[in-house]
Amino acid sequence: MPRHDGDMAHEFRDEADQRRYAMYVDGDLVSVLDYRQNDDAVTFPHTYTVPAHRGHGYAGELVAYAVDDVEARTDKRIVPMCWFVGTWFDAHPEKTPLLSRNVAD
Repeated sequence: MPRHDGDMAHEFRDEADQRRYAMYVDGDLVSVLDYRQNDDAVTFPHTYTVPAHRGHGYAGELVAYAVDDVEARTDKRIVPMCWFVGTWFDAHPEKTPLLSRNVAD
């Protein structure tokens, strides 16, 4: 899904073959959010932003996109195994109904 900020094009992708969400800015990969799925939940174990692109809020934008995508396309709960995803949920309490604290929920 493309988005433009000024002159920069932002694109979000669910790269299912690599089990990750990815964010591209002007065609360059800037951030990834790994995921694992089971019957009831999607686990987010790792978020990474390319060092040269850190400090622009890209990881937060990517987590927001991924959470919205899971909410829109599935009825799965989210398990935030990555500290960054957990912190994102702390800052977005309106999304806490999507959380599962463990895969058995």
